[in-house]
Amino acid sequence: MSASAAPSLVRASVQDGTYPRPQLVRADWVDLCGTWQLATDDADEGLAAGWSDAQSFDRTVVVPFPPESPASGVADTGFHPVLWYRRDLSADDLDSTGRSADRPTVLLHLGAVDHRADVWLNGTYLGGHVGGSTPFTLDVTRAIDPARDVQNLVVRAFDDPADVEQHRGKQDWQRDAHSIWYDRTSGIWQPVWLEAVPELHVTHLTWTTDLQAGSVTLDVELNRRPAAPVDLRVEIDHETSVLASVTVQTSEPRSTVQMSIPRQRNGQDYETLLWSPEQPTLLDARVQVVPAAGQAPATADGVSSYLGLRSASTGGGHFLLNDRPYYVRSVLNQGFWPQSHLAAPSADALRAEVQLIKDLGFNANRVHQKIEDPRFLFWADRLGLLVWEEAPSAYTFSGTAVRRMLTEWSEAIHRDASHPCIVTWVPINESWGVQHVAHDEQMKHYTQALWHLTHALDGTRPVVSNDGWELTDSDVWSVHDYDASPEALSERYRDPAALTTLLEGVGPAGRRMRLTGEADRGQPVMLTEFGGITFAAGAEDSTWGYSRVGTADDLDAHLSAVVGAVRGAHLAGFCYTQLADTMQEANGLVDEHRQPKIPAERIRQIISG
Repeated sequence: MSASAAPSLVRASVQDGTYPRPQLVRADWVDLCGTWQLATDDADEGLAAGWSDAQSFDRTVVVPFPPESPASGVADTGFHPVLWYRRDLSADDLDSTGRSADRPTVLLHLGAVDHRADVWLNGTYLGGHVGGSTPFTLDVTRAIDPARDVQNLVVRAFDDPADVEQHRGKQDWQRDAHSIWYDRTSGIWQPVWLEAVPELHVTHLTWTTDLQAGSVTLDVELNRRPAAPVDLRVEIDHETSVLASVTVQTSEPRSTVQMSIPRQRNGQDYETLLWSPEQPTLLDARVQVVPAAGQAPATADGVSSYLGLRSASTGGGHFLLNDRPYYVRSVLNQGFWPQSHLAAPSADALRAEVQLIKDLGFNANRVHQKIEDPRFLFWADRLGLLVWEEAPSAYTFSGTAVRRMLTEWSEAIHRDASHPCIVTWVPINESWGVQHVAHDEQMKHYTQALWHLTHALDGTRPVVSNDGWELTDSDVWSVHDYDASPEALSERYRDPAALTTLLEGVGPAGRRMRLTGEADRGQPVMLTEFGGITFAAGAEDSTWGYSRVGTADDLDAHLSAVVGAVRGAHLAGFCYTQLADTMQEANGLVDEHRQPKIPAERIRQIISG
């Protein structure tokens, strides 16, 4: 094979938000979303009956919308633990990936399939994946049959609604949605897509920045060990100015490249390179893999990426962004839409969600019980919105639940660690799945282990051990408090002495706040759930919330009072519950269609102060 230059590379920081993997971009790809065939397999007989090479199924579904959702065209919220998907891959599909003699390998990417997926092409088993929130990639090259006009792609999804050892988040295990749980999201719920790559190619990039050292570290993963040494060429620029460029030689499948970002003579110039919600500066990067000097010609690979220079930490009672105290104004976001459930209704909807949150006066967003679509994270990076990433919970404690969590949470961190918007990891919420952690030593060890594991996988961000109460060691002392009285909120968080009393005792939900006695390291105290004011004109009897008002004027007054009390307290930040009404839970600042319940500018005044 003759030498081939890497393909022309785009600027990843200004992409349009449709590419499913925004920090590792190739120019040619094929979106497989759209109408697929579907079969439900309630008796679980499809494997034995040979459905893995079925030529047709009896229903259709619009991917990536879950079959429970109206957008899928199915809208069946019943229990269907086994789903079969089928789609033809045409010659045009394969050619549009950029497949050629230089790029013969065709990869199939699935953004998320809940909960277990198995995949076949032309009856050949390609592989599978367990975990409903994280992506996986399969090489389909060997299964392509050149004698066929179309290739037969089949996906089997298994998602047991009664499995409470599964990390299901807010998906209801009951037949109908109740309380704070919602209709399920089963099967394929994030994009499916194809791309062609050289035989040796980049599979993953992780960016880590060190502001004090003025350095960037890039971890590059290849699909295999190179047969001969290759050069990794990395270039970082801002707009038209090259900030760093380096070439290193490697024979390893995983390599680390360190680069310095020069500090300009004027320190204020360097400040303009830092990422924050107020100034979301992104740096573009290009990574190429080419044959090293003196090596036999081979095909080069090239990808585009982006990164943000920023640090996130805690200390002195503050949340610190870029080493400076930063007051966090966050909103809880379920990431659920009435038409498409946990799947986004469109790529544009993800941009609109980020913009809406900012327009309402928030600088941060806690995605609740969900590993969000990477395209949402791109817009948070691009537009400037802090994100707390929170794992979906299981609802019982067992060895199986622990093993599943360790795997899927590790995959989520691996996927998302390079996004500058993510500033905090939250592996557990409100003791869900560890209901007896206050007196069960195994559960306590588990929460401690997750805190340590998260720090082991990513040492650059704070980690909350158990958001809300019953905290073991944690980088933030987080409190959930739905008291509707502004006076009570003001009193409870009025000064350092009140906070110390709270953390050493029983919290507002009747749970102990801290379970272990590590020395204080200056962690900030943050009210990470409060509010929950329900207002749903004409639907009061069918809605659920923490407190209730009857008119828009009442909502304005009560929201102003409780947020004012919290903003005036001795706290490092807050997270208001919640952004949008979600099914029967009507405590959003906007309704389920993202329409503000009181004028958006008024909400912004209340939140931003």
